[in-house]
Amino acid sequence: MQRIIYFLNRNKELILFLSLLFFCFYLNISYNQYNKSKFINSSNSFFSFFFDAKTNISKYLDLEYQNKILVEENSKLKKQLFNNNHEIVDLPKQKNFDVTATSVIKNSYNMQYNFLTVNAGSSQNIKIDNGVISSNGVIGIVDKVSEKYSRVISILNKNFLLNAKHKKTNFFGIISWNGVDPQKVQLKDIPKRANITIGDSIVTGGNSLIFPKGILVGTVESYKLDFSENYIEIEVLLSTDLRNLDSVYIINNNNFEEIISLYE
Repeated sequence: MQRIIYFLNRNKELILFLSLLFFCFYLNISYNQYNKSKFINSSNSFFSFFFDAKTNISKYLDLEYQNKILVEENSKLKKQLFNNNHEIVDLPKQKNFDVTATSVIKNSYNMQYNFLTVNAGSSQNIKIDNGVISSNGVIGIVDKVSEKYSRVISILNKNFLLNAKHKKTNFFGIISWNGVDPQKVQLKDIPKRANITIGDSIVTGGNSLIFPKGILVGTVESYKLDFSENYIEIEVLLSTDLRNLDSVYIINNNNFEEIISLYE
């Protein structure tokens, strides 16, 4: 109590000044219609600003939630597609693949050996050699797994190899990256008799246990004969921009371990 009295006594001039200031302000607003209307309008604008800000934040949070729902629904649809549409994946109608939606928390694309980190791990049944795709095409393959996270070797990694084919002719080759352009990879070993056209689709071949058949890799941008002049080298424009990744899908072949055990 003594401290309060001491504070009031010490600051009595300031308190008096503020009291008079507020009193004058009150009189000015109360007895002057013009000032009163300006004050009300200003107050409305002030509170309107905060109300709009609150509304925009709420809309943003709701949009983020809706986006999460859409990613999960997309994951379910991709799983159904892989398991039920033999024209896409060349598989009978059985539950061979699980699809897990997750997000990218780290991504490199400007080095020779690039990797991604995603926030899904063994606790979500993610395993080494699971395929990773985006909504637009192939991203890479899981090569390390912890409980909550996984590392993915990117298609933009000079050690990455992928069985792929020229969709129109069904000729198979090997996808690799020369380490130059993060938007392009190279498809080699396509026989020169293949009828290649700029813009043709390059898709996964399905001759591995990692990716289902028919997942888009990219399109033909250019092509030429290799040094032997027996095969075509194709410059493939990637269908996914790996410089701008947010959500990805991890594909797990439920028959992977059983099939591998046959060759041990």
